[in-house]
Amino acid sequence: MVKQERAVRTRKALLGAAADGFSREGYAPASLLDISRQAGVTSGALHFHFPTKAALASAVMAAAAQRLREVVQRCETRTRSGDALQLLVDVGHELTLAMREDAVLRAGFDLDGDPGCPRGIGEVSSFLGRWITATLDRADRAGELRQGLPADQVARAVFACTVGFQMLGRRDPAWVSRRMQTRFWALVLPQIAAGHRGLDAAGS
Repeated sequence: MVKQERAVRTRKALLGAAADGFSREGYAPASLLDISRQAGVTSGALHFHFPTKAALASAVMAAAAQRLREVVQRCETRTRSGDALQLLVDVGHELTLAMREDAVLRAGFDLDGDPGCPRGIGEVSSFLGRWITATLDRADRAGELRQGLPADQVARAVFACTVGFQMLGRRDPAWVSRRMQTRFWALVLPQIAAGHRGLDAAGS
């Protein structure tokens, strides 16, 4: 049991150090030696858990995708059933907060957009894109979207803005703030909602 707990701690430390390294330096420049040192483990321990850099990046992506799913699930539990547009707003706010505090989640998005990172090792942005599309489809079927407004086009715009906020936030934290999200949704909701009374741009 002690050995198993030590292995869990080692893996968690490696994921945290790798997330920090990949976000700060990029996939290709990040050094496995530096990652192992930051995690406080030997290179041998790193390679025991993750035989290659790609395997380590894939594990970071998997952890980030799971944390993104947890963000969505928390909001789905809290938001009233049938309020698809409010759910979209709430996830935007919750994701912004999580991205500020969770290095692994940030690294998942960073790796997704890193041209040096091998393709096919995980999915974070694509999960978010599919969820936004499905949520807006549900809003459209429920009559929440303005008549004649294509749900797929709205989904692409919301997805692009959501990912864009995270990228801009790497240089300026103001982009990943509740204030910025509230201003964004206050601008967007009146343009897409069939009737936006009752929708809270600040999150429910």
